[in-house]
Amino acid sequence: MSSFSSKDASTLSYPKSLLSIVTTVGGLAVFLILASSFLVSQPIGAAVHEYFYGVHHLDRVTFDGDVVINDTANFNPIAVENKENGVEDEKDQTSKPQDEKKESDAKGELTENSPQTTILSESNDSVAQPHPKLKEEDGESNNSSLQKETKNEGSLLSSDTRSEDVRSSSTGSNGINQTKLDPECDLYHGKWIYDLTGPLYRNDSCPVLTQMQNCQGNGRPDKDYENWRWKPAQCDLPRFDPKKFLELMRGKTLAFIGDSVARNQMESMLCILWQYEVPKNRGNKKMQRYYFRSTSTMIVRIWSSWLVNQTSEPLDFAPAGVVKLHLDVPDDGFMQYIPQFDVVVLSSGHWFAKQSVYVLNNEIVGGQLWWPDKSRKMKVNNIEAFGISVETILTAMATHPNFSGLTIVRSFSPDHYEGGAWNTGGSCTGKVKPAEDGELVENGFTNIMHEKQFTGYTRAIKKKTNKSAIQFMDITEVFAYRHDGHPGPYRSPDPNKITKRGPDGKPPPQDCLHWCMPGPVDTWNELVFDLIRRDFQSRQSNAS
Repeated sequence: MSSFSSKDASTLSYPKSLLSIVTTVGGLAVFLILASSFLVSQPIGAAVHEYFYGVHHLDRVTFDGDVVINDTANFNPIAVENKENGVEDEKDQTSKPQDEKKESDAKGELTENSPQTTILSESNDSVAQPHPKLKEEDGESNNSSLQKETKNEGSLLSSDTRSEDVRSSSTGSNGINQTKLDPECDLYHGKWIYDLTGPLYRNDSCPVLTQMQNCQGNGRPDKDYENWRWKPAQCDLPRFDPKKFLELMRGKTLAFIGDSVARNQMESMLCILWQYEVPKNRGNKKMQRYYFRSTSTMIVRIWSSWLVNQTSEPLDFAPAGVVKLHLDVPDDGFMQYIPQFDVVVLSSGHWFAKQSVYVLNNEIVGGQLWWPDKSRKMKVNNIEAFGISVETILTAMATHPNFSGLTIVRSFSPDHYEGGAWNTGGSCTGKVKPAEDGELVENGFTNIMHEKQFTGYTRAIKKKTNKSAIQFMDITEVFAYRHDGHPGPYRSPDPNKITKRGPDGKPPPQDCLHWCMPGPVDTWNELVFDLIRRDFQSRQSNAS
């Protein structure tokens, strides 16, 4: 029998060991590639983000060289509410938790029926009480002029009106066939339908969501308010498709201009689009700008609390420091950029509860929470001032020689303080589904503000001289039913915040004006999408 040494055994087994190693490494590599692709996809990708960045927010997100901060761990609602005219750092101002400019529900009223308001009288007294947190957003001044940027982004602001049919071919779980749309259909009469499909995004999948509208992140226990969709009576409103929207807006700019409710809507739009493509942040303290590279689409937001020009210098018997609103002069803080925009969504109204002096033709004609000379008759109150301002700004849009785009006037956004105003026991706590017809609380102030706004719109239409279009997006009645869609007491992530009524029945501080995200506010952008589609298709038809 021949001997068999360990050396011989080693020689014979080596090829087998090498083959085994190669096979194992190859298999592991394939597994890692497949697992990586799977993990970064939605919704698993969001779960991975949750694990690394936190359950309800992305603490730090970097994209295209820009850093966006959303540090909810250090969020102090009291400090935010008391912060006046601060200056945000340009690197993170577009998604850092901002001051909540919570407008007042304690406004002027023409009836005695609503417990939320005071009666508008013939006297010189003010007709509304200001909300203490209703103040100009940090770092966003109407009086600041932003130098026009030279755009080297190819067709960023192209006049191209390329459009495709953006109607969805799917049928939602609510049975709505979304393939047929009547271009003449009334979008603003219908009903809210529960849709198991769910919202268009999650609160933890959007890094630019202002914390005070992050209701789930702030501990709101119910979620059904996210699942109701608006169904017009005569047609269907398609579910928002980010890819089709960006294609529709190829080479174009959409601007949201106005108050904190405009911010609410703009962030909703970004959150929806973010699920398809992460934009590049090109904004600064004066103008938020998000660029979607795939279609050269820009989403812009400019702060303008009243949409008309404001000054603080002394004027006649009004001293320095008190805001003077020149009701017949549009706010140049954004009007200088109007030729660069293809679609503009305007939001205003709630700031007319704030202290201000009303000026027409350089003459003081009225004031809100300010009228020191009782011997003088006040000619214009805050409600009338709002109507004048709407006519002013829309006339400026309709007669601008270099603007041919689409202006969407989003109608007055209703609040839902029941049982009082924001500071007199008003509350929307416990509202978990849309109101039924018999549950609607009539709000006389909302009604007359809506009326004044529509009157200003119709007057401006008659003065139109350019090739632009103006659409009135009438959401006021539709959203009167959505008393469940506000943050209520869930305005901060503070685990010790008060969310229930006290022993005396007094409700906790709450926001019944702005809208939870995700939530009803996302419907506004589905309506915007449809209005843009109709306008673009109409222009194509007229041109052919």
